[in-house]
Amino acid sequence: MNHRTRPVPRWTVRLGQTRLFLHLAPHLLPRCDRFVHRLTRGRWMPSRLFLPVIQLTTTGHRTGLPRHTPICAHHATVDGTWLIVASNFGRPHHPAWSTNLLHHPHAAIAHGGSAQPVTARLLTPHEQAEHRARILAALPVFDSYAARARRDLRVFLLTPTPPS
Repeated sequence: MNHRTRPVPRWTVRLGQTRLFLHLAPHLLPRCDRFVHRLTRGRWMPSRLFLPVIQLTTTGHRTGLPRHTPICAHHATVDGTWLIVASNFGRPHHPAWSTNLLHHPHAAIAHGGSAQPVTARLLTPHEQAEHRARILAALPVFDSYAARARRDLRVFLLTPTPPS
């Protein structure tokens, strides 16, 4: 899986904290990303213009059905792991995909037209501190979203699993 890490533009960070963005983005961005991701057969999503984004497929903890979610992520090229943050745009409740991962840690990610099975593990607060640089690379507005949400943001480490 090829992945280039590039710095996130400062204007993106500022935009991600505006009232208009925080009001509209949770409703529009995921739908737009899913649509374009399907249209381009998994090769691209509009949010990638601003942040590193992958398509995460989880298993619904109540329904057992696959759930597809575009999400900001940081890829470590050395060990192949991905780090994702359940910020939910700073809203007070945890996103459904994070609850799904807690119940069913086996998932899949799609990036650049290829899919890969992964196993998710929730990081402890101590581990989050160790991975702070990666967290901020995936989501530069982490601190403002955590303050806005008034909850501990869940952070997961996705480790590649061999296909069964």
